[in-house]
Amino acid sequence: MYTPCYTCRRRHIECDRSRMPCAKCEKAGLECSEKRPIRWVKGMSVRGKMRGLSVQDASIAAANFNGTSTGTRCDLIKSSATRPKLPVTNGFKYNDTNNISGPLSSLPLSLKDPSVSSLDRASGYYLDYYNRCICKLFIVYDSDQNPFRNLISLALGDSTLLKAILALAARHNANRHYLFRQQPLLATPPASSTSDKDALLYKCQAIQALSLALNDAVSRRQDTIAASIFLLVFLDLLESGCDRWNFHLEGAKNLIASIWPSSGLETANELDPGRTVQAIRSFITRQIYLIETLGATFARPRLLSQPISLDQSGTPPQESVQQSFLGCPDHLLHAIQFFSLQRDIIADQAPSDDTAILSHTRHITTMLESVRDFDSYMWASGLLPQLPSPSMQGIDKLCKLSQSFQLGSLIYGRRVLDALTGNVTSQDDLVCALLGVIEALKDDQILFKCILWPIFIAGLECQSQAQRDFLTSCLAQFWAETSCLNAVNASKILQEYWTREDYGELSSPQWIFSVGHLGYDWLLI
Repeated sequence: MYTPCYTCRRRHIECDRSRMPCAKCEKAGLECSEKRPIRWVKGMSVRGKMRGLSVQDASIAAANFNGTSTGTRCDLIKSSATRPKLPVTNGFKYNDTNNISGPLSSLPLSLKDPSVSSLDRASGYYLDYYNRCICKLFIVYDSDQNPFRNLISLALGDSTLLKAILALAARHNANRHYLFRQQPLLATPPASSTSDKDALLYKCQAIQALSLALNDAVSRRQDTIAASIFLLVFLDLLESGCDRWNFHLEGAKNLIASIWPSSGLETANELDPGRTVQAIRSFITRQIYLIETLGATFARPRLLSQPISLDQSGTPPQESVQQSFLGCPDHLLHAIQFFSLQRDIIADQAPSDDTAILSHTRHITTMLESVRDFDSYMWASGLLPQLPSPSMQGIDKLCKLSQSFQLGSLIYGRRVLDALTGNVTSQDDLVCALLGVIEALKDDQILFKCILWPIFIAGLECQSQAQRDFLTSCLAQFWAETSCLNAVNASKILQEYWTREDYGELSSPQWIFSVGHLGYDWLLI
């Protein structure tokens, strides 16, 4: 921060200009603003005869002035001035009517309808925030076909989905005021701002509404209920990344299995859901597959139920990067899922006879070879028409994204094989290659937000202090760009793991089991 913050200048004290928020504002518990914040005030004017008057009040005042009412203009102004003060959130003053005082500039024009105008000021602000910030955060490339943005039109007609969306937006907005620190943040931080309180309120309302809907035979069959549960998984990424995501994921899987036809086509008892709804169904199904695949790697064995099969879900054969959360190729996801299932078999009851060990070894080795032979460049080239600005540089970046998951899955698969055979394979070559890919993606803000899983895999294998410092800086950057608290927890886990490893309490192959036994089940994506 090159200039003193507005808050310190307003308080007539010297700003330390160390960071945003500055240390003095943080110590005083004040909101640190670099510039004078926009403030929405009630009324048509901030001074003069129209101060404090709404358009409706002004119309009545004009009528009184023309002699059409027995009241006086002074009475109206006095009445308006004595109304209770309105709560303020993020510099925006709520309206005590149900109208939004200020334009929702980022919402698509098609959504500026009576459904939007019925929202209160806080809901309007956070819905706009969701459209501007959240939709592009949880997708590889933002576009007009962003499935998260398509949920807005459904939310305007469903209060449960709307509350889930508002909880996401409020939590992300609140997280932006926290700093990256090496301390456990396993739950929602204590409420210290209006955004914190809003986030807790919306989350509570969303869960209560979900509970009522799931107990109703008609309501629980609505697509918006499954979408609401799906969004709670992303809310957990913002809050901590542990312990609740698996419950939301299992609930969404069970609901999808019961209300969505496996073929994805119209049946005799169900009307055609329409292209938009069908696209949202396919998107949610694919992302649940991705989340449970990567989530299982750092959770306790057998924590999740039978995974979703894309072959039977009616989803398109290939995913678009404009409709993907992380952009990990399906082939690599399939391999990672296979390695996790093999890990679970070893954890439950390791094969004891030579024939069983040989069979499992052969299957794992075959999958490792399949991952090693995967052509990331060809995969990225096939996505060229989907890129916002098609170019060779764009292909190279997507290739790097794929390689980060490819190398991460090779490292994970080798450790599963080591756990089966009792060997300790050196992974230095793969780790160095993965660190190089991560470094190449550090300057790409769009794709860097997708690689927390490969970063964490590299952290579990790196040995030198220089490598550890680099990955810690990567996690700090990930936090700064996403405001997801699971990145802070990922750093905390690695710090503890490195300490235990340096003292000889852990061995390299065992992290595939031990990460899921640290007291929490982590979703580090």
